[in-house]
Amino acid sequence: MNQKAFGYQLLLDLYGCKKGVCEDLSLCYQFLDDIVSALGMEKQSPPSIFRSDAVRFPDKAGLSGWAPLIESSIVIHTLSPTDFISVDVYCCKKFANSTAVDICKKFFEPKKIDMQYIERGMDYYKVDSTYHTLTVDKSEADKPEVVICQK
Repeated sequence: MNQKAFGYQLLLDLYGCKKGVCEDLSLCYQFLDDIVSALGMEKQSPPSIFRSDAVRFPDKAGLSGWAPLIESSIVIHTLSPTDFISVDVYCCKKFANSTAVDICKKFFEPKKIDMQYIERGMDYYKVDSTYHTLTVDKSEADKPEVVICQK
């Protein structure tokens, strides 16, 4: 059976990124802008990116940003103290995982990349389902009859 997923999500963990890229606001913004085009997606608005409060959260110093897409979103989180970056690409249409990995390598030069790929919403397009409906017949006040209907 060939099932269609509602969405496709790629989770990338980039270890040992090039020094300085985790706090480079312009570079990370450009990454979010470029990866959208490279994957053939469409932005709903320009990317947004924010710097973490390194004084209050020194172990979380870095950037967080996202590019809202018509198809969903691309998110980036960087941790400057450890030169670590996580990138999440979620889209309602299939995309080339290898292209996303190549863009990350180009921008951040990680020493290692861990990748997870998830197909989401596997029941979204199902016509026949195994969902149950519970109906209570209240015609007899003293003794309600419970009928379970299964499609």
